[in-house]
Amino acid sequence: MTQLSFDRNNTGLLVVDPYNDFISEGGKIWPRIKEVAEANNCVPHMLQVLNAAREARLRVFYAMHHRYRPGDYENWKFIAPIQRAAWHRKSFEFGTWGGEFRAEFVPQAGEVVASEHWCSSGFANTDLDLELKRHGIQRLIVIGLVAHTCIEATVRYAAELGYDVTVVKDAVADYSPEMMHAALEVNLPSYASAIVDTSEAIQAIANKAA
Repeated sequence: MTQLSFDRNNTGLLVVDPYNDFISEGGKIWPRIKEVAEANNCVPHMLQVLNAAREARLRVFYAMHHRYRPGDYENWKFIAPIQRAAWHRKSFEFGTWGGEFRAEFVPQAGEVVASEHWCSSGFANTDLDLELKRHGIQRLIVIGLVAHTCIEATVRYAAELGYDVTVVKDAVADYSPEMMHAALEVNLPSYASAIVDTSEAIQAIANKAA
């Protein structure tokens, strides 16, 4: 078991994209990740880690994808495939249920919601790095969606910026087991200092955050 030690003065929990469209029955993208998410109990594990962080008084931050609005992308010269897909599906549409936080993950007072990212990285063209630095955060625990896109891109960017990152592997999900394997077993070990399960993360938060 990876030995983790967290200091609540410099450690934050980063929750990526807990939208209804992703993690709620009836969401636009839920059918694509449902099999993997249910197999590893992703959503319950996300909630367990979030509650453990709140109980230990870790700072909680949210990295949320841009919510579709009419007119998005229409005048862009170049659109990445992942953005084109979001455009066509109207993913996380602003003003709709799908573009709202799943009820259990609504931010509480004092928790920080960074400006929305347009592609995959929670850091690119947002104020996430600024908010983390303002709160003295140097280490991140990362949970959320989707493993090979937003999770991987955010963790890579965090490493580039000098953050120490722990990924909770059963509090993320993807469209297939192969994609999960590529993210968690092939790519992320080059950027995350630790990749652990929910029980390890909660134990470290409970024992060390104080």
